[in-house]
Amino acid sequence: MRALGNAEFLDLWEDGRRLHSLDRGLLAIRALGIEPQGDDAADWTLGRRNQALAMLHRECFGPQLRGWTKCAGCGDKLEFQLDCRSLIERQNCGAAEPVELRGYVFRAPTSRDLARIAGHTDAESAALLLMQSCRLCGDGAEPSPAPEWTPIDLEELSAKMAEADPLAEILLSFECPLCRCSREQALDLPEFIWAELEAFAKRLLSEIHILATAYGWTEDRILALADSRRSLYVQMVQG
Repeated sequence: MRALGNAEFLDLWEDGRRLHSLDRGLLAIRALGIEPQGDDAADWTLGRRNQALAMLHRECFGPQLRGWTKCAGCGDKLEFQLDCRSLIERQNCGAAEPVELRGYVFRAPTSRDLARIAGHTDAESAALLLMQSCRLCGDGAEPSPAPEWTPIDLEELSAKMAEADPLAEILLSFECPLCRCSREQALDLPEFIWAELEAFAKRLLSEIHILATAYGWTEDRILALADSRRSLYVQMVQG
């Protein structure tokens, strides 16, 4: 993984502004060189992708993921903190093994599979489409007609896939101290990390604006300053 300069961070943010969150995550992985040459992160399992994003966060923003959500019961703000290192260690070292259900074999989902169901609003139909997308056939064989999958089948396959690719879905548990409402919520790691990257980019742009207005410096000159020196200049202007 290579370090990005401030100008490169701004370019990354600008390139990803209009992309879907799935594509933003892949864009960040590619920008930091986490994706080996000849290997496409879009074909990685979701667990491997999330492991790479956790590594990205650790290197660029520190090991702690900090955020918040609203209580579904009373709307109170619920904060969470998660260590990236625990996420990185949770993922299996090797590739996720295929799983079997009712004689059919399925591979772990990838970002490409999620992109195929991104427009579906019905959770059950999306799950069925994802299931079909991940079903494996023999070499050169045409896929046989899919059976009628039941909700129990979907639940069983989901559990098996979670065991094979443990970081594919990151679930956070919350209990509200006010109304005692408890629930689990999935953490969308590409969206979470992009929000931090965007906040960092906007903070840089704000500092560029302040220093360019005060001293007439160019953007390139301001970005070339060390972070600590640039912050001190901003403090002196604002002070």
